[in-house]
Amino acid sequence: MTDTRISSVRPRAASPAARAVRPGARERGTRLLAAVFLAPTVVGIVVFTVVPIVGSVVLSLFHWNVIDSPGFAGTANYREVFGDTTVLVSFRNTLVFMVFAVAAQLLIALALALTLNGRMPTWLRSVFRSAFFFPLVLSAASISVVMKYLFNQDFGVVNWLIGLFGIAPVPWLTSEHGAMATVVIVYVWQQFGFSFLLFVGGLNNIPKEIHEAAALDGATGPRKHLAITLPLLSPTLLVASVVGIINALQVFEQPYVLTDGGPGDSTRTVVMVIYEKAFEQLRFGEASAVGVLLFVLIMAVTALQFRLSRRFVHYQ
Repeated sequence: MTDTRISSVRPRAASPAARAVRPGARERGTRLLAAVFLAPTVVGIVVFTVVPIVGSVVLSLFHWNVIDSPGFAGTANYREVFGDTTVLVSFRNTLVFMVFAVAAQLLIALALALTLNGRMPTWLRSVFRSAFFFPLVLSAASISVVMKYLFNQDFGVVNWLIGLFGIAPVPWLTSEHGAMATVVIVYVWQQFGFSFLLFVGGLNNIPKEIHEAAALDGATGPRKHLAITLPLLSPTLLVASVVGIINALQVFEQPYVLTDGGPGDSTRTVVMVIYEKAFEQLRFGEASAVGVLLFVLIMAVTALQFRLSRRFVHYQ
């Protein structure tokens, strides 16, 4: 009897008030846990991104050479920047570099990704992927030092190779057009691996059934890529172009090591001007003003890309 009575006793159901409280407590606990995990990232963004940006904007309104106390300048630094021909030339050079470098980077990466996406042994595909990505993990400065010797007009390997075909030595680093072309070549050689991996991932996400259906309809070769592959790959193209343009607008190591901005100012970029004004001339106010203008340019170009993407980017 005792066992029967004990087994027949059921736990009392929670009251409506207790049931109403428990979900709220769980929700608060979830929010607290999320805040704990997000806190390091948020603190890092605030300390290393937001604060420097705000500090640069504020510093651009002052004259400061580190030695003397800062003096308020208002918009004087911006007026001096707009009247400085070196700064204006550096913006022009950076935009020219961006156009050629990003276009070459995307075209080469896309062509290689399409090639490797075809029929090829798995081990060979892995070898090519590693080889194309390897330059990206190297230091841009060390690569530029090596390339400076390779493209030397007198004893460089590049001129020696083209000399085998009867071509006269090219002044890669001592002529205006040659210097810019060399900087673009070295930059693209190191950076295209990132876009290449993005395109490989994007191509792998395209369903094979779509290509098989297109083949049945007679779409092959370039026609298939233009009508099917590129539209389906457009989101990846957008990401690659946005990242590529942002990085190209901040180029520094390659022109600094290869040409030091020369000959003349033909390869001087905006970030080089910021470095020279801040750490060589100790004009931190003007350097910050140039940095703010570069930030505005990057934001404007990125916003334009996303605006145009509404027409040309197709999501599955």
